[in-house]
Amino acid sequence: MVKIIHTLADHDDDVNCCAFSSSLLATCSLDKTIRLYSLSDFSELPHSPLKFHTYAVHCCCFSPSGHILASCSTDGTTVLWDTQNGQTLAVMEQPSGSPVRVCRFSPDSTCLVSGAADGTVVLWNAQSYKLYRCASVKDGSLVACAFSPNGNLFVTGSSCGDLTVWDDKMRCLHSEKAHDLGITCCDFSSQPVSGGEQGLQFFRLASCGQDCQIKIWVISFTHTLGFELKYKSTLSGHCAPVLTCAFSHDGQMLVSGQILNHCTTKEALSCILESVDKSVIVYDTNTENILHTLTQHTRYVTTCAFAPNILLLATGSMDKTVNIWQFDLETLCQARIAEDQPKQVTEDWSEDDVSNWLCAQGLKDLVGIFKMNNIDGQELLNLTKESLADDLKIESLGLRSKVLRKIEELRTKMKTLSSGIPDEFICPITRELMKDPVIASDGYSYEKEAMENWISKKKRTSPMTNLVLPSVVLIPNRTLKMAIDRWLETHQK
Repeated sequence: MVKIIHTLADHDDDVNCCAFSSSLLATCSLDKTIRLYSLSDFSELPHSPLKFHTYAVHCCCFSPSGHILASCSTDGTTVLWDTQNGQTLAVMEQPSGSPVRVCRFSPDSTCLVSGAADGTVVLWNAQSYKLYRCASVKDGSLVACAFSPNGNLFVTGSSCGDLTVWDDKMRCLHSEKAHDLGITCCDFSSQPVSGGEQGLQFFRLASCGQDCQIKIWVISFTHTLGFELKYKSTLSGHCAPVLTCAFSHDGQMLVSGQILNHCTTKEALSCILESVDKSVIVYDTNTENILHTLTQHTRYVTTCAFAPNILLLATGSMDKTVNIWQFDLETLCQARIAEDQPKQVTEDWSEDDVSNWLCAQGLKDLVGIFKMNNIDGQELLNLTKESLADDLKIESLGLRSKVLRKIEELRTKMKTLSSGIPDEFICPITRELMKDPVIASDGYSYEKEAMENWISKKKRTSPMTNLVLPSVVLIPNRTLKMAIDRWLETHQK
């Protein structure tokens, strides 16, 4: 299901970070360099390594288009590079001169955030390379940063354990103690969850820390209703600090630290857990079963990244290497379906199963109402807007809308499962098995004809994220096509 296909061993010191674009892999290290590799054969580009920084490089990230790479260092600078020729486009000095620990591009490439050891956070204009806004957190070093999928918010994490939420004008919206011994990383899921009235959107955020915990949060924000951060769950059972966490490009996988018990996040197909015990563990978050344990690194795993268009995972380590792992999509899908099938028969859910489902959907406050009315799986699927209002007495229109939307998602999922077709083989637009899958610039795969029709109607936004598409170029997804063909050969004889 997953195998190592390449090992990069060009760095002379610990690998601190790795990042993918649609065609390249970037790695950076304590050895002061950034290296670039082609995804076609993992050969290093002629203009690599990139050399400018005079001290360790802590973080690197691509712009959404992949044309620009940002890197930041202990030397107090954030450098922008042209990925096509390796030339420096700009050298942006942190105003305080403090070591820069993290940098991130906004989803529309207009801004870049850099966070430093003295707690300063700078919002740069990524076109003019000029400082736009500067602020600071009250305590600790800034070591983590993530933008929401729509770019309206970004979150920073500090070594003191604080999560701070900022809007796109650099106004601090919220700050709270999230981890007792310091945050190490945070990341948003790329899939916003639409939610209720007035265009409200919810975003799922993961954070991890030195306290050996991963926490899941839900963030919502509109200009009319304001901002809200809600704690959702803790992935407990860690025996050591969690070094990193990241959602995959399509939001279906979560990367985090060592978990000994189980995953409780229900959003993902799988989560890949990256640990200070030198291993990477693959979990199925629906069944909460371990699918694989990857143990190639000889020292602590410090970083990981998913490729946007293909099922590749890169893991970097203190052993100075980067391993590239490939997933067998067909096997992954079949394993998920085979193990998860019993839990997906919603009609057979007990009242307790319904309660657990409500909690997983962020609807914990409705558990008492549903239990009082003896709502089991069959009753759940038969709920309507009238029964929610009249029988269950749920007064909030937004809350009723959210429940109905979640129930419809259950019905759609049941229909997919009853057909036996893996959901990953189904076009998000047509909800039918793809015959000619293509990858759009949002990183998702669609049926070619359906996506061409979507674009031809002047819809320049992603059908999945509603964000503006950086490009309308569609790339054939040959890996997915082969997996679908193999599945058809097996199941339609």
